[in-house]
Amino acid sequence: MSFDATWFRCPNCFSPLEPLERLVLGCESGHRFDIARQGTVTLLPPRAPRTIGDDHQMLSARAALLDSALYLPIADSVAAIATSLSGRAPEGDAVGPRLVDFGCGTGYYASRVADDTGASSVLLADRSPVAVRMATRTVEGATGVVLDIWRPLPLRDGSADLALNVFAPRNPDEYARVLRAGGVLLVVVPREEHLAELRRDGSVLAVPPDKERAVSEALAAAGFDLAEHLPVRYETDVTAEQRVMLVAMGPSAHHAAAGGSEAHAPLRVTVSVDVLAFRRRPLP
Repeated sequence: MSFDATWFRCPNCFSPLEPLERLVLGCESGHRFDIARQGTVTLLPPRAPRTIGDDHQMLSARAALLDSALYLPIADSVAAIATSLSGRAPEGDAVGPRLVDFGCGTGYYASRVADDTGASSVLLADRSPVAVRMATRTVEGATGVVLDIWRPLPLRDGSADLALNVFAPRNPDEYARVLRAGGVLLVVVPREEHLAELRRDGSVLAVPPDKERAVSEALAAAGFDLAEHLPVRYETDVTAEQRVMLVAMGPSAHHAAAGGSEAHAPLRVTVSVDVLAFRRRPLP
């Protein structure tokens, strides 16, 4: 088990958390949290909503879809920008960036970025305990945390150099607090035409127009400056199996209309996203 406690503060009183025993974290106020043997910890705030995030079925579909390389161009773009803006540690040198993935899912993107940047510490954060366990198996040596992305995060101020937020909810003010001044936040959001061919039969949810602008404005208000904007667009043929995975891997699984025999036929689809890189402004 690998576990880096230097990421964490108490979700109850916000004091730093420190290892007290091999599998226990604690703060000076007496709050205690158990560390799972897989290297994960649950740090939910008091009265946190009883949501569980993505379930095992959704995550299994996502893992299979990502393993098929359908979204490899997106991963390539994210990793290239992360490496360009954060730099890479020399071989054998453990001074690479401290990387956190907000909404880590299966760990697919974090694994690629951690390898390409030589990350010195990796934190995988998600509301879904299943996702956190799955991601820590994907990213060797990573620490995992189950948290509520909408509430004050149980992470220390300025504890991250590089952050990912790929197809996941955002908490701009908290991301700004957790990232050090000059740190980089990489965000991937779908464009309006993303998977449009699946939307025609109600298989996936609509994407709001101008989502990139709305995300950029929210992050700017929280203290981020846009450093790079890379649209990624391509058309690709998906198999019947991949088509089922695309629907089953996300929130559309809860809303998709029941399809007929054509719902699982092979199809050519458009993949279209914005990869956005932001710099955390120097603190006043």
